[in-house]
Formats: sequence, structure tokens, C-alpha cells
Amino acid sequence: MEPLAWQKSSFSGNEDAPNCVEVADDAAGGLLLRESEAPGVTLAVSPAGFDGLVRHLKGD
Repeated sequence: MEPLAWQKSSFSGNEDAPNCVEVADDAAGGLLLRESEAPGVTLAVSPAGFDGLVRHLKGD
């Protein structure tokens, strides 16, 4: 199994910035979310669920 390719927002600053939400594709077509200071804890979400979360946070 290949390691996950975690990505974080460009708003997070440099690679060592703490307190960043990261996202990765999972093998089943969904997404995984984690907080950079607790990388062992992940939340599985659907792409539609993630889209809804982002829209809500942006106030759309």
C-alpha cells in the first residue's frame, strides 16, 4: 500500500506550520481529513461532504 499524499491549504504557510488541516484521497474514492498536530487521527468524508464543509466554512 502506498503512503497517502497529504495536502494542506496554501493559507497554512510553510511546511512546518502547526495546526493545519490536511486532506488526502483514500483508496475507496473518498477523502481523509486530519489535523497536522494529531496525524494519527483521521476523519473519512465523501467528496460531496467535503465540498459542503468548505462551502459552509466559506459562508456560501
